[in-house]
Amino acid sequence: MSYLNMQDEKLLPVVVELNKLLANYHIYYQKLRNFHWNILGENFFDLHIKFEELYTDARTKIDEIAERILTLRYHPMSNLSDYLKISSINEVSPLQSDKEMVNEIINDHKLLLEQMKLVIDKSEPASDEGTMDLIGAYIRELEKASWMLNAWTKDSKDKLKSSVM
Repeated sequence: MSYLNMQDEKLLPVVVELNKLLANYHIYYQKLRNFHWNILGENFFDLHIKFEELYTDARTKIDEIAERILTLRYHPMSNLSDYLKISSINEVSPLQSDKEMVNEIINDHKLLLEQMKLVIDKSEPASDEGTMDLIGAYIRELEKASWMLNAWTKDSKDKLKSSVM
């Protein structure tokens, strides 16, 4: 018996994109763990804490994405080998400078946001409000985290665009 008021043929594309997002989040999560363990230098304390904050958030999202797939009555992907095949986020060496690590995470955020937008695009024709709501919140949170990390990479003399004419 279906408890959803959605058609399976319209949900399958949503689930495919959710599984890609799940794969991306798994690789992103592990990259954050590696950076957390291997950060060195004067920014150690700040970034060690920030990377832990980010991977803790990613771990929660991994579970929520998998549970959303289950809610839609499909099995989520769960093998690391499968994640590595379909993820647009790649593994990298954790032996990088602090700025390289932060720039790598900002780039991963861009890839996650692109995948989230694909999930939204597939959710709309399926009238999948639950997925759109979940992913919409993720987009807002990730955009804010990206802004903060990007600000960290800037010099204090850098300026933002002015909205005053």
